[in-house]
Amino acid sequence: MGYNPFSLEGKTILVTGASSGIGKQIAIECSRMGATIIATARNQERLQQTLDDLEAGPNHQMVLADLTLQSDIESLVDECPAINGIALCSGMGLTLPMQFATREKMDDVFNTNFFAPFELLRLLYKKKKIQKQGAVVVLSSLGGTQIFSGSNGIYGASKAALSSAMMFCAKEFAPRKVRVNCICPGMVDTPLIHRGTVSDEQLKENEKLYPLGRYGKPEDIAFAAVYLLSDAASWVTGQSLVLDGGISIR
Repeated sequence: MGYNPFSLEGKTILVTGASSGIGKQIAIECSRMGATIIATARNQERLQQTLDDLEAGPNHQMVLADLTLQSDIESLVDECPAINGIALCSGMGLTLPMQFATREKMDDVFNTNFFAPFELLRLLYKKKKIQKQGAVVVLSSLGGTQIFSGSNGIYGASKAALSSAMMFCAKEFAPRKVRVNCICPGMVDTPLIHRGTVSDEQLKENEKLYPLGRYGKPEDIAFAAVYLLSDAASWVTGQSLVLDGGISIR
């Protein structure tokens, strides 16, 4: 390969939520840039499909784990070799008015979107599984930070907490030269937005609001993750990269 500051050759990248959507695409694009991938998620069949779709490499592996379970997080950390980067992509959505936001529902979303990725990152760093000059990419959202659409309060709050924790981690991890950044997408066309809480007609109308005329694609987010995981971003930490087709400036 010729000169390419975005190359991930020689790097091992852990990708959570790798069985579908943005996580899967990040795993694929990182493999195309030369990385060895450790893909983790809960669904074995879909995770195997991700592994099959990766650019050929002798050392790619998958690890089944439910990150809402402390035992699975600890097992994943123990199994994980030394890594150069991690993309924290696992998460869930919930559309629900705040008046119906019971503690049980909030716990469910926060456990998946905030506590699980934060606990995994905490243990990986504490046990020095992330190599010096490594990189962490956290998949956050515009929801809860710049856009406050109705009935997305629980989801938005969980992502806002994640964005805040990222900045603290960036500051505390800096002595080891480990960079930590967020990607904050607008709406991305993944299975998450087609879960039935909003009709296809409503989605099409909402899509027209985007200045660039479309929702994002998983590739749009994956290319940004490649940048943040690569040495091209070696002076970037504690930042939230907004990828939203212009919706936040509309």
